[in-house]
Amino acid sequence: MIAVQMAVTVAILCNCLFISQQRLVRSHSPSGTDEPNIFVIANQWVVEPGDLPSRVTEDLVALRSLTEVVDAYATNSYPLSNSGTNDGISLQPNQKHSTTTAALYYGDEHALHTLGLTLVAGRNFNADEIIDQGENGQPQPAGVIVTRTLADKLYPRGNALGRTLFMTSESATTRIVGIVERLQIPWVGGGPSFDAILDNSVLVPYRPIWQSSYYVVRARSGQLPATMKAAQKQLTDISRERVIEKVQPLLDARIEAHRNNRGFAVFLSVVCAVLLVVTAFGIVGLTSYWVAQRRRQIGIRRALGATRSGIVRYFQTENLLIAAAAAATGAALANALNLLMVGSFEMARLPIGYTVAGAVAVLLLGQLATLWPALRAASIPPAIAARGA
Repeated sequence: MIAVQMAVTVAILCNCLFISQQRLVRSHSPSGTDEPNIFVIANQWVVEPGDLPSRVTEDLVALRSLTEVVDAYATNSYPLSNSGTNDGISLQPNQKHSTTTAALYYGDEHALHTLGLTLVAGRNFNADEIIDQGENGQPQPAGVIVTRTLADKLYPRGNALGRTLFMTSESATTRIVGIVERLQIPWVGGGPSFDAILDNSVLVPYRPIWQSSYYVVRARSGQLPATMKAAQKQLTDISRERVIEKVQPLLDARIEAHRNNRGFAVFLSVVCAVLLVVTAFGIVGLTSYWVAQRRRQIGIRRALGATRSGIVRYFQTENLLIAAAAAATGAALANALNLLMVGSFEMARLPIGYTVAGAVAVLLLGQLATLWPALRAASIPPAIAARGA
C-alpha cells in the first residue's frame, strides 16, 4: 500500500511541479518593451467617422506635447493585452500553407520609440509611409518591421532585411525594412505551439482611424502615475465626445493577463503540498501498524542485544527499499502521464530533472515519516519478549 501511494505521489508531483514551473516562467517572459514606464489608454469615440482622422492626430500631438511624455502612438493592440490581430506569414504568393503565424501591431514612426524597442537592423518607418487605416479597408504597406525571431524563421541564413514576405490577408508583397530584438505577441496562452510563436510579431505602418483604439504612451522614468493623470486630463480637455474605457500601466496589464497562470500554479502547489502531507501520514500510519504487529519480535531482538539505533536502522532500511521501488515505478508512471498530456493538451515533454527531483523528494519524505514510528519501536523494552512468551 505504501509503495502504491508513493508511486502515485511521485507521478503527480513531477507533473504538477513541471506545469507550475512552466506557468510561472511564462508569466515572467519579457515583452521586449519598456514596461515600467508605459501605459495604455483605451479610447472610444462617439463622433461621426469622418471626423476621426483629425481627432486622432490632434490627440497624438497633444499627448506628445506633455512634458512628462516621452512619446505616444495609436494602435490596434499592445503586448499583454490578450487581444489583437494575427495573420499567416508566407514567403511566396498563394502559398498553400503559411510558413508561420505572427501578430500584427499597427503603429506609426513613433511606435519603436514609445515601446522602447531595440532596432538591431534596418530602419524605422518614415512619416510618409504611414497609412491611415479605416475600419473598412487597409492598403498594402510598402514595408514592415519584424522581430529577430520571426526574421530568423523566415530566412534562417540571416539575410532577412530587405527581403519580401506575404501576409495571408494581403495579395501584394511587402518588404522587411527593419528588425527589432524582441516584441512579444499580445496573447499569453500556453502550450508548445503557442511558445513557438511567442515572439513572432510584425509592426505594420498603419495609424488606426477607428471608433475604438488604443493610445500607447511612454512616460519619463519615475513619472508614470503623474503622466497617466495628465494624459487623461489632456484628452478630456480636447474633447468630451469620447469614452476613456481604461488607463492601464503595462505592468498591471501583465498581472491581469497572467492571473490565470499564477492562480493555476498556486493551485497545483497546494495540491502537491496536500498530497505530500497525505502520503506522509499514510507512511506514519502503516509503519506504526507494523511496529504494533512486531512488538514481540522487537522485544526479542532487544533481549538478544539489539541496540535502539539498530532497531531504527532496520525500519529505516526497510522503508528505504520500499520507497526506492516506489520511486522507480512512480518515475515511469510520471513519464507515462506526461506523454498522455502531451498528446491531449499540447504540453511539453517532462525533463528528466523533474522526475529525479520528485523521486528524491518522496524518498526523503518516506525516511522522515518513518522516523517517529522507528523511534517508538526502538523504545520497546526487552521485557516485552518475556511477557509475550
